[in-house]
Amino acid sequence: MARSLYSTAFYREILESVSADVLRNVRINKGFIIWMGILTISLAACLYAYTLQLHKGLGVTGLRDATSWGMYIATFVFFVATSLIGMLISSVLGLAGVTWIKPIARIAEIIAVAFAAIAGLVIISDMGRPDRLPYLFMFGRVQSPIVWDVTVVTTYFFVSLMLWFIPLIPDLAIAKSRLEGRPKFLVKAYEILSINWVNHEKQFEIMHQAMRILLILIVPLAFAIHTVTSWLFAVTPRAGWDSTIFGPYFISGAFVSGTAAVIIAMYFFRTSYRLQKYLTDDHFEKIGRVLALVSIVYIYFNINEFIVPGYKLKAHDAIHLRELFIGHHALLFWGTQLLGLVIPVVLLLISKMRKPLPLLLISIFVFIAAWFKRYIIVVPPQEHPYLPIQNVPVEWMIYKPTVTETAVTLASMILVLMIITILSKLFPVIPIWEIAEEEASVKEKAEIN
Repeated sequence: MARSLYSTAFYREILESVSADVLRNVRINKGFIIWMGILTISLAACLYAYTLQLHKGLGVTGLRDATSWGMYIATFVFFVATSLIGMLISSVLGLAGVTWIKPIARIAEIIAVAFAAIAGLVIISDMGRPDRLPYLFMFGRVQSPIVWDVTVVTTYFFVSLMLWFIPLIPDLAIAKSRLEGRPKFLVKAYEILSINWVNHEKQFEIMHQAMRILLILIVPLAFAIHTVTSWLFAVTPRAGWDSTIFGPYFISGAFVSGTAAVIIAMYFFRTSYRLQKYLTDDHFEKIGRVLALVSIVYIYFNINEFIVPGYKLKAHDAIHLRELFIGHHALLFWGTQLLGLVIPVVLLLISKMRKPLPLLLISIFVFIAAWFKRYIIVVPPQEHPYLPIQNVPVEWMIYKPTVTETAVTLASMILVLMIITILSKLFPVIPIWEIAEEEASVKEKAEIN
């Protein structure tokens, strides 16, 4: 849109309307304080569990020599997966010229920032000696996939943070004069973070150039982050992990969990923030189709992942598959596949199921199943190593998460909720300037015609 349009009366009218709708939720109200209080108390209780783990060691968890990766690593893989939604929405669809994602893009980036930020902390919870974390940076070897993982996760987080912040700058400039009744620190933060934005054409040119570079850069980063994570498993010869398709298998699964997370967040912001005008039924219809598409792709990789070893049926693969299909993990495995993939895809093919409420319920099932899917990827293969597990107590042979381990895992999830809450409550969750620009352009074309 030509920058001269910013001076027109109808643009200013649209801008005022959009600003009023979006900024009415930017406030520290009673509900925000109560919610953050609940999260803080819950986090304190969970962190107490972590102090027990620090004091007594990983023996307070269900982790043992045979199963050394459990809920913590499953949660790490899940967090890394969900964070990829920022790349799918902002970069892939954005660079393809899809315009309906504009009101959704910032929500996707908030989710990407929150999950990527906490993913690294989850790794620390899995360490028996977290004080040795600096050794990774001091003495890490380039041959180690763990070094690659830390590098790409950190880089992806900072790029996602920039993709959230840069398009926010014009909104901060718009909002800083419209924050009457808000805390002074918030007004001051808006003034500082808006960095003297005055809607100059050169500023928009620089912003768009920077965004385009970041949107292109984040694509290989996003693929790298989950490919490297998959390599942590696939470079071992263990049955269940020894796979050449783990990279695309993980990436396709990441799109599923991330899209489900965005749909859940969209529904919450639509109802709680009264944003029905900007997060419409049409947006849910389209994002529902995206969820159906990525789920179908993920089903394809699931079939590949199990049919190939099932056809060859090597001895250890047979043991692993038997435990998944009819053994100890069968209920969890089939529940995840049916309730988290197959049934949701069938339902999403029905147009009525892509309405906001049905789509929310489907996405909740998909999102929860996505975590259990990572649990299935991480835990069962470790219970059937090439060398038999012997001379250990019977309870050590089967991994069972403890209360302490569950509480520490919940702490990471609470931290994600806290980040999402703060970013969405203290800053506009819908891009004001982009929505106003689009509506003004449509109105200008209508008047010309």
